[in-house]
Amino acid sequence: MYKILLNISIALFLILSIQENNFASENPTEKDPEHSETHKEKEKFNPGTFIFDHIKDAYSWHLFTYKGHHVSIPLPIIVYSKTSGLSMFWSSKLGHGHTYKDFKIALEGDNKDKIVEVDYHGEFVDRPFDISITKNVLAIMLSGALMMLIFISIAKSYTRRENLPPKGLQSLLEPLILFVRDDIAKNSIGEKHYEKYTPFLLTIFFFILLNNLLGLVPLFPGGANVTGNITVTMALALFTFIITTITGNKNYWKDIFNTPGVPWWLKLPIPLIPFIELVGVIIKPFVLMIRLFANISAGHIIVLGFFSLIFIFGNMDPILGYVVSPVSIAFTIFMSILELLVAFIQAYVFTILSAIYFGMASEEGH
Repeated sequence: MYKILLNISIALFLILSIQENNFASENPTEKDPEHSETHKEKEKFNPGTFIFDHIKDAYSWHLFTYKGHHVSIPLPIIVYSKTSGLSMFWSSKLGHGHTYKDFKIALEGDNKDKIVEVDYHGEFVDRPFDISITKNVLAIMLSGALMMLIFISIAKSYTRRENLPPKGLQSLLEPLILFVRDDIAKNSIGEKHYEKYTPFLLTIFFFILLNNLLGLVPLFPGGANVTGNITVTMALALFTFIITTITGNKNYWKDIFNTPGVPWWLKLPIPLIPFIELVGVIIKPFVLMIRLFANISAGHIIVLGFFSLIFIFGNMDPILGYVVSPVSIAFTIFMSILELLVAFIQAYVFTILSAIYFGMASEEGH
């Protein structure tokens, strides 16, 4: 319900913004008609820019825009360059295209939206080593801290309430914990080996689920597109790949390089089947990465696309903006409910596929 109310509030805010923008366009303060035309072109709504500005990573955490003013939380910039050494400052220093300590955020080119080092004339010099705390990095820190707070408190509840029925947050999350342990880890890996993989499976399940849900909340500390960022999903998939590779027993590697039941002429002199199996080992984490990234990003893009309809029709005529807004809100509510379902499904799919790979890596010989 809170998600629906937030979406309705945002939609109403967008409608008011359209009305204000149209009023400003109809009552220009400039007397020069040529300047007024340029101003109108500048204010023209671009749905592509609007959508991708909201789902991409950033050096500040944008909260809202009011009367053309962007209200954001500045984040720490930490860069190292060959000429200046280590530099640390707040991202607000680089706002509105400003240059600070010979650094600026590129507005175009190959390094667009990245920090670059420039010379006295503002020309590109180099791309510094960038370890800044971006929006997604801060969101990961917050979700990690929240997970630690939740699960440490649950662990303490078990010690305080030993042999007593679960209560409060403990009773809410215990079914999910048991589901991951029994229905995912134990069923996919087997009773002999599942325990050593369960902590990792629980971690990625709740990390993905929590960030999926926080990404649906349009207000701070929600709104960051963590699991819709391909570098984050790549890191999660790499963890699965590394654990599978390190813990794989001799039977796992035998099935890859000397697959039982396959004719010898498919193995020698050209190792066709071993090559296919080895490619499959690399493709598996790649599929994990793309599936999570694509599904979460697609949901955000569709919701923002429905919001964009209000702007698009509102720029044509304010009345059209009011007419389209109820339809936009209705579809947004539907997509929000669907995204809640997808948040759980994607956490489940990533976790169960990881468990299946771990089960293959620890398979006993026949």
